[in-house]
Amino acid sequence: MTVEFVCVGTEILLGNIVNTNAAYLAKKCALLGLSCYHQSVVGDNEERLEETLRTALSRSDIVILSGGLGPTKDDLTKEVAAKVFEKELHEDAHTRQRIEEYFKNRKSRTVTENNWKQAMVPEGAIVVDNDNGTAPGIILEADGKTAILLPGPPNEIQPMFEKDIEPYLNKRQPEGIYSHMVKICGIGESRAETMVADLMDEQSNPTLAPYAKTGEVHFRVTAKAKDEETAEKLMQPMIQELYKRFGDQIYTTEEAVTLEEAVVTLLKEKHMTVTTAESCTGGLTAGRLLNVSGASDVYKEGYVTYANEAKEKLLGVSHKTLETYGAVSPQTAHEMAEGAAKAAGSDAAVGITGIAGPGGGTPEKPVGLVYIGCSVNGNVRVEEFHFQGNRSKNRDAAVVNALTILREELLKV
Repeated sequence: MTVEFVCVGTEILLGNIVNTNAAYLAKKCALLGLSCYHQSVVGDNEERLEETLRTALSRSDIVILSGGLGPTKDDLTKEVAAKVFEKELHEDAHTRQRIEEYFKNRKSRTVTENNWKQAMVPEGAIVVDNDNGTAPGIILEADGKTAILLPGPPNEIQPMFEKDIEPYLNKRQPEGIYSHMVKICGIGESRAETMVADLMDEQSNPTLAPYAKTGEVHFRVTAKAKDEETAEKLMQPMIQELYKRFGDQIYTTEEAVTLEEAVVTLLKEKHMTVTTAESCTGGLTAGRLLNVSGASDVYKEGYVTYANEAKEKLLGVSHKTLETYGAVSPQTAHEMAEGAAKAAGSDAAVGITGIAGPGGGTPEKPVGLVYIGCSVNGNVRVEEFHFQGNRSKNRDAAVVNALTILREELLKV
């Protein structure tokens, strides 16, 4: 069964707001086993909205529209849908009562006449209550086609979808799609894909799809099944095969878990603490770690030592090392990590120094050259990297690789 999304609003076309509804709906419908081949954005224009809806209905079984259900004159979604389905609008007493109660509970607000426009619904439509606003959802069915009209604000559409629309669609499409995201760090995209080429050639159900991220490779394992338990039985052999091939380079099989969360969890499991010493990344590594809830249990303190004087004063990097080898060198990265662990009294530390760009590079030390030192229980490892992006990408890549090295060293403890 196919589904299509039409997001309504001139403000989306102008870029005034980000269209998060399409991403949300796509993810939800994919999990329900619905196939989506088209998405559209159309402004608050009656003629263009009608054309878009008719086109969508001609090629898809279900069309979900978001936005354009408000009380103003440019809110036209319901009126256009009623016209396309050849239905008259009439006042829904239940919805009118809910609108009255909504405003009654907000004493400082009065119901204006145009709010009653939201109580008008197409004849024969299924009305879906909106617990977070005044515009109800509407489901129209005719000749094997369905249009589902939902409000635009994310804090209204999401609760409504999960409470009422998802169960409705689930009945229409009994087979759902379930997935795991197998996340891998410490290996390049090309090599990772080569290592699973045979699995991708032979895939049917479940399927395997790669997604590249900065410094990481993610593989989505997806199964279509009548329920989650059956899907898990289909997916587990594939996941176990990935573990055989990638081993400890897999840090999670859950989509919501990030690399920094995996590192913080590992630190907690080993009852260890960490600190960071950063030059070219300017505190980005600390920020990633501290974004994790509960990081305060393992994170001691951090140092941003951009200047050589700061490296000497705060981390104890020797003046001779900086003079002889320079700030961007394996020797400096080694002393930064070692010095940070000592200064903070932590079990582990990372030290990052490099040339993020766009300036500052030389033939001997080009832009993108980064050294990462990692100290764990006094043992120091230093790695050299040559990144090829702009300043922002080089810094992000350095952070991901620092977290990867830290994780690898912690696994050895």
